[in-house]
Amino acid sequence: MTETKTILVVDDEPRYVRLVEVNLTTEGYTVETASNGQQAVESVAAKQPDLVLLDVMMPIMDGFTACERIREFSTLPIIILTAKGEERDRVRGLDAGADDYIVKPFSAQELLARVRAVLRRAERQTTGDFHQPIFKHYELEIDLPRAMVKTSGNPVSLTATEYRLLQTMAAAIGKVLTPEELLSDVWGPEYRDDKEILWVCLSRLRQKIEVDPKSPVHIVTRQGLGYLMPPEEAKPS
Repeated sequence: MTETKTILVVDDEPRYVRLVEVNLTTEGYTVETASNGQQAVESVAAKQPDLVLLDVMMPIMDGFTACERIREFSTLPIIILTAKGEERDRVRGLDAGADDYIVKPFSAQELLARVRAVLRRAERQTTGDFHQPIFKHYELEIDLPRAMVKTSGNPVSLTATEYRLLQTMAAAIGKVLTPEELLSDVWGPEYRDDKEILWVCLSRLRQKIEVDPKSPVHIVTRQGLGYLMPPEEAKPS
């Protein structure tokens, strides 16, 4: 029997909370609620849900700040809910550490599809055909059995999506992966054209694992083609 997933819904508009809660409970999820960012941070710390649906415009503490606070102690999946569809707001949410975003108004089908996709990514811990439990690339080390990452011996805290992206690059070491391939494999085929979410996630990942994010050695861009993790014997450009 599959374990029931708990989702924390954070929004100061009761009608949205009710709407989202009904759709999630109908699909078999357990729902917790909060009405502002501060409550969200406290609820995540105390109850450790499997996923957070986090509105942006709220009193006391907005969703961006709450996302950043949660990321200080947790890597659980976060989906930002926002009425603002502008690129800068989507990017700000992803930059704060969110795994995905949904722009209001949204359909029940879109909501449930995004929830399933994000939870699926969080559960997948292995990618490709690794032949050793510890993968090493220069000072980077991936402990596959424990899903832990270190750089120069220091632990690195990655979200589930960032970890999945790093695994995908490591499993295909030496091979250029197109944006479409990465989006399909890491996020799911429904994200194939959403390059913005890939760019932000790559930027965040580089900030965490690269000695010099402006001159990366672990995830290198091949202009017009895609991205690759070069073999150690090859000198990245």
